[in-house]
Amino acid sequence: MRKLFFLLIAIGLVSACAKTKDVQYANSTSKNAMNANGYWQQKVKYTMDIDMDVNKYQYKGTQKIVYTNNSPDDLERVFYHLYFNAFQPGSQMDVRSLNIADPDRRVGDRISKLKPNEIGYIKVNSLKQDGAAITYETVGTILEVKLQKPIKAGETVTFDMVFDAQVPVQIRRSGRNSKENIALSMAQWYPKMAEYDFQGWHTPPYIAREFHGVWGDFDVTLHIDKNYVVGGTGYLQNPQEVGHNYEDKTIPLNLPEGNKLTWHFKAPNVHDFMWAADPAYNHDKLQIKNGPTLHFLYKNNLEAQYLQNWKDLQPKTAELINYFSENVGKYPYEQYSVIQGGDGGMEYAMATLITGKRKFGSLFGVTAHEMAHTWFQFLLASNESLHPWMDEGFTSYISNKAENEILKENKENPHAASYRGYRTIVNRGYEESLSTHADRYNTNWAYGTASYSKGNIFLSQLEYVIGSENVAKGLKKYYNDFSFKHPTPNDIKRSMEKVSGIHLDWYLNEWAQTTHTIDYGVKSVDGKTITLERIGKMPMPIDVEVTYTDDTKENYTIPLRVMRGAKPTNAKILEDWAWAFPTYTFKTAKSVKSLVIDKSGLMADVKLDNNTYSVE
Repeated sequence: MRKLFFLLIAIGLVSACAKTKDVQYANSTSKNAMNANGYWQQKVKYTMDIDMDVNKYQYKGTQKIVYTNNSPDDLERVFYHLYFNAFQPGSQMDVRSLNIADPDRRVGDRISKLKPNEIGYIKVNSLKQDGAAITYETVGTILEVKLQKPIKAGETVTFDMVFDAQVPVQIRRSGRNSKENIALSMAQWYPKMAEYDFQGWHTPPYIAREFHGVWGDFDVTLHIDKNYVVGGTGYLQNPQEVGHNYEDKTIPLNLPEGNKLTWHFKAPNVHDFMWAADPAYNHDKLQIKNGPTLHFLYKNNLEAQYLQNWKDLQPKTAELINYFSENVGKYPYEQYSVIQGGDGGMEYAMATLITGKRKFGSLFGVTAHEMAHTWFQFLLASNESLHPWMDEGFTSYISNKAENEILKENKENPHAASYRGYRTIVNRGYEESLSTHADRYNTNWAYGTASYSKGNIFLSQLEYVIGSENVAKGLKKYYNDFSFKHPTPNDIKRSMEKVSGIHLDWYLNEWAQTTHTIDYGVKSVDGKTITLERIGKMPMPIDVEVTYTDDTKENYTIPLRVMRGAKPTNAKILEDWAWAFPTYTFKTAKSVKSLVIDKSGLMADVKLDNNTYSVE
């Protein structure tokens, strides 16, 4: 038992730290309400008390939400997400998986085969608005609520809910008894208020994709079997009641009687809350100098090689959080947890769930990706249903760069795999526009390539368009200007425009809102005269490296006219190319021996064999 307590206590920070952060984030959030520029954002404050039965995989909960309507609109209805309802035969997630051409192998037909004691559900038993009962209806994974009286603009109301729930068999992200035998991966587990913003209510059914939520403060009390170790979002408020603090033995042990322990967490200014629990968790922690405490929870009965990988992961995770803080923006919370659980890797507030039986490179790579999501999914939090590429793609971009540096991989282009994936799907005719809703792609392949690969290339290719230094500065400006604000595609475009001075309307439109492709080629070379041609519909600035007959080299840059400028470069800048003209001719100082278009490989030209030319 003492060993168990040894593991339990390291889960969180003491209450005093949490209260300090509560104030800090409350002040930060107040700036995100209505301001002089017309920007507004809703605010929620959750208080939940959860009683977990680990034998039946069921729990009872009470929830109070203090909801502030910072919008200029009076609201006559509100909506909640009930994500666990997706894990039932006949749900939209089930039917979609049965009918899509390339179902996720983790889902397949598994939902259709669930028995009543294996399904997931959240059943709302009662709901009140400021003490008065209100009308509601469960429609799949959405709770539709008709209010007793409208919530006026600027008004704050309180919703009180009583609900029952059952944890589904582990199928997608969350659930019980995963393939690696993690007892509880509790993500998307509570009735979650839907987001209302300038576009209106966001109430997509839970079919497979990502999430969009309201920022707020969480106060969560969990009653669970005393043999379980718990970790996840937030700061533990009662360490002396759940275990023995081996670092500070002045904190008295105060264990309650009975078979359950009570875990009390607070999480300020987040838009989700995840937790995981298992009786066999090891729990290590690492304090970063001038940074957060890192927590690592993983099964103590893993094979020796995997246990060692989890140990080796810890200092590298500290390097990751420092890299992202330096290259995007400072991590604002006091803790981050890497927890074995889920079905792959999935990001949550202050934590990630990740499967643990991995080679070290995979364990580090997935941790890098999921941790990077903290910035793009949880601190910037663009709408993942509408623009998943802004999260998955930007996360892939910065995590690729972090891995390349921290592991000293020395890759000339750490994003090369994204380019290969993009070209493959284009050549096979399956590409769909980035403007497609995340749930509406014809194939999972098209969704994945668009969101991860093409979203990644949006930034890596911008290095080619406006210069790598400007992209680095633009990313920091994007974070500073739009963290905690649900940015849109126009916001990343404007951040990059402001630091570079280059117009990028054309780039956002062509790359994110069409499936136009880039294809430039060398049309002809005649002595000192070079003619290039644009074959694809998407225009781009063009870099050319010319080798002369005397074997000297010279670099040229041809800006795109609609850019109204050129990137910083040591190359010779030529007259700009108006995109409507299919060809462009220029003269060199010497006779040409050979040339190559875009030697960097950062332009996503879909046909590379016409990008080089040698005079015979």
